[in-house]
Amino acid sequence: MNINDEDDTGVVFRKSLGHYTVHADGREIDCVLSSLIHKQLIYPTADPTSLRPVVQAVHEIEHVDPVAIGDRVRFVGAGQSRGMITEVLPRLSKLSRPATVPGQRVFEQVIASNADLVLPVFSATSPTPKWGLLDRYLVSAEAVELPALIVITKLDLAEKNPQLDADLEPYRRIGYPIQMVSSITGEGIDEFKQSLHGRMSVLVGKSGVGKTSLLNAIQPGLGLRVKEVSRGELGKGRHTTTYLEMFDLDFGGSIVDTPGMREFGLWNIPADELAYLFPEMANHVGQCKFGMSCRHDREPGCAIRRAVMDGGISPHRYKSYMNLREEL
Repeated sequence: MNINDEDDTGVVFRKSLGHYTVHADGREIDCVLSSLIHKQLIYPTADPTSLRPVVQAVHEIEHVDPVAIGDRVRFVGAGQSRGMITEVLPRLSKLSRPATVPGQRVFEQVIASNADLVLPVFSATSPTPKWGLLDRYLVSAEAVELPALIVITKLDLAEKNPQLDADLEPYRRIGYPIQMVSSITGEGIDEFKQSLHGRMSVLVGKSGVGKTSLLNAIQPGLGLRVKEVSRGELGKGRHTTTYLEMFDLDFGGSIVDTPGMREFGLWNIPADELAYLFPEMANHVGQCKFGMSCRHDREPGCAIRRAVMDGGISPHRYKSYMNLREEL
């Protein structure tokens, strides 16, 4: 089906090696990028009647890939269901991580944009959950004001991890919703589907936690389709996403998996703002003896350390805060 030469808009739902598939009014358009999309044109600020709109400067946009899954874009049709993306429209949200380009400094890698929900996925056991990684996911979601739903898979094996409920209790106390599911018995699957209904959700989690089985449980065959996509890893040291895709859910909504993430760094979070991204710590910020200059480490009169001693803040969460702060 041909498309016309006028500007049109759509949503990016697949990306692979410089090609982007855009959904637009029921059509799938295979798009490439305009060279201008890598640059930001700087125009003069003045009365348009007194100064011609001549570009005064061109700034390179500093990121690995200027287009992300979920982006709303403007494109120009080129016939035969092909087009060229000319503009990325303003994002309502974005989930990012730092990416290192060899020989250059760190850039922003937008994993997905315009999402409604972040789904950190961990297994009850096999592998044993790494709660420090969960804290990274939650801080990243808090930083961009995206709600998070913690998903625990392999509920049928939970008896092999007697510490699980105790480990999850601090997150429940903070207010993070937790859903526990089993792809084997089907327990919790209907409730999980209700949480996804009508939303664009992003799965984050390490390989082996049962994401493929979970996706198959909510929609037969979906896990296999996602697994075929996930051969392009977002692994440690890699700075590009070889292949990512957003999948429509039959019961309403859509989902994106972030395959093979072995690490998840924090993007553009100042060290002195990190405590605000731990909800249980936020109210204590500024209440320390040394006010806003407190690092919440060894300073006397620290309100956050006192809350840890009093049981108001989990020692594990406090340790995660200190570990993350050292990285910033």
